[in-house]
Amino acid sequence: MQNRYPLWKYLLILGVIALGFIYSLPNLYAPDPAVQISGQSGATQIDQAMRERVERELDQAGIEYLSTELGENSVLVRLPHEDGQMTARRELQELLGGDYVVALNLAPTTPDWLVSMGGAPMRLGLDLSGGVHFLLEVDTASAIETRQNITADEMKTTLRGERIRYSALEVNDDQSIVGRFRTEELRDQALGLVRGEYDNLLFNTSESGSDEFIFTAQLSEAAVAEIEDYALGQNLVTLRNRVNELGVSEPVVQRQGGNRIIVQLPGVQDTAEAKRVIGKTANLEFRLEAQSDTLVSMKEEFPYRSETDRQRFGGAELERQIILTGDHVANATSSFDPETNMPQVNITLDGLGGTKMHRATRNSVGRRMGVLFIEHKTRTEHQTNEAGESVEVRENYVEREIISLATIQSALGKQFRITGLESPAEASELALLLRAGALAAPMYFVEERTIGPSLGAENIQTGLKSVVIGLGLVLAFMLVYYRVFGIFANLALLANVLLLVAVMSLLGATLTLPGIAGIVLTVGMAVDANVLIFSRIREELKGGASPQTAIYSGYERAFVSILDANITTLLVAIILYAIGTGPVQGFAVTLSIGILTSMFTAIMGTRALANLVYGRRRNLKKIWI
Repeated sequence: MQNRYPLWKYLLILGVIALGFIYSLPNLYAPDPAVQISGQSGATQIDQAMRERVERELDQAGIEYLSTELGENSVLVRLPHEDGQMTARRELQELLGGDYVVALNLAPTTPDWLVSMGGAPMRLGLDLSGGVHFLLEVDTASAIETRQNITADEMKTTLRGERIRYSALEVNDDQSIVGRFRTEELRDQALGLVRGEYDNLLFNTSESGSDEFIFTAQLSEAAVAEIEDYALGQNLVTLRNRVNELGVSEPVVQRQGGNRIIVQLPGVQDTAEAKRVIGKTANLEFRLEAQSDTLVSMKEEFPYRSETDRQRFGGAELERQIILTGDHVANATSSFDPETNMPQVNITLDGLGGTKMHRATRNSVGRRMGVLFIEHKTRTEHQTNEAGESVEVRENYVEREIISLATIQSALGKQFRITGLESPAEASELALLLRAGALAAPMYFVEERTIGPSLGAENIQTGLKSVVIGLGLVLAFMLVYYRVFGIFANLALLANVLLLVAVMSLLGATLTLPGIAGIVLTVGMAVDANVLIFSRIREELKGGASPQTAIYSGYERAFVSILDANITTLLVAIILYAIGTGPVQGFAVTLSIGILTSMFTAIMGTRALANLVYGRRRNLKKIWI
């Protein structure tokens, strides 16, 4: 009677194993190769008409496809073979133009009834299934130009404050600041005033005739190197934040050379979204609207971003002087305007940004302030080379558009909102980009490709074969050495692997080759627990205990040793996850989950089977162990 489980425990074990079986099933359905079409901007709408257009283009190009699906602002095209992915992507990109992103994808084939229950396959790491590889180039020259423009604006403010007149103060194509004055005395006064404030600039003087006196300010080599290093470092941090916003597991974001960054995203399902969010250099500039008497050289005209406003107003003139940029945004969230029910972005500035905004708007109440949305984009065009082959040509360009031009009702501070956005998707995307951090310099895609297993398909097959062989040998050993109890251990071991796969699928964990090693170690840990239990039962039988007492004592007395060993290993796995990166974390995650599932199957699972077979036998004389 002491080796009988209550009914609820049997039902619990059966329920857990049934759920494990259901949630591990999605891993049996291989995904379809596919391409996904989405807008270059979150405001671009993808509808049924676009889906029909894609189907027509595919038919005309003679590209075989399985089906097309209209998703949330995207069209997914399922293909029968991986070989057709690159051809379909190239043809569609050429036909649709630069306003759309055509990206390679893997479309899940999990049945709807499993999806409705939350079932999804495990993500596979780069070393097992590959992923997306981006190589981006940071435009460090733009970062230097931006710094010089800010310095030139600061110099203008300083000279105006001291009433020193200048003919022009601007940044040349060689990224040097050039100040022009009518007299030598004014130039020398200005030079004496600004030279001490900018120790990172090298100043020189020159003359152009008798009526123009010039000074030039060029960044020193050390200052240029510092700006370039800062731009690359800031972009690395921002990219990591954006990848985290995307929820990608075990990404690789690292520096390559002096001005390039590698981004690798394993297991990504929506590569189009990843490319749009990661590659976009979105920033904001806040400028006052130019007044009627503003000099032509001090103002610039920009179009509206909204198609409706562009048709009604065309554009608007803003002052060249920038109040502040998106670099000062501490937080950004999207919501809806309660009065108009239109999408908006709620902005919170940092301390310096709030001070600058208040200083600029307190004396400008009644004037209008424009919010300029700036994007650095890459346009891909197909051209025919001398050999008559179609080649991709990438062209970098900048879009500057007004998303809001509103009257300043009162002095603004750290918190305010941006309206004038066309859709909730655009508002959400802008908030994400600002929240993740502004890029210190524009970036452009140099290379985009999908990458296969880093260790090669042959090595992966060999590794999986070794796991199967090792598992088979363990099962055979347990069966031969422990007989009936070996059958109990083997069934629990298979249930353990099933539960491990199910839990990893539910958590969305990424399986890597080191993760498979973690599964192998988990199998060893589970067998080790059964060996301790069965050895204890044998000792009890040799000591003269009855079979029922030996079974009871074996499980009860071995429990402490099993718990101690597993907790120690679990602590090591947690430490590995905390201090490790990439593959090490993959190993730690698999090992941690495996330890928890093996504790359940090795102790409760095998004991339930032993109780079921031997528990009701009152006059049990012998057990096969």
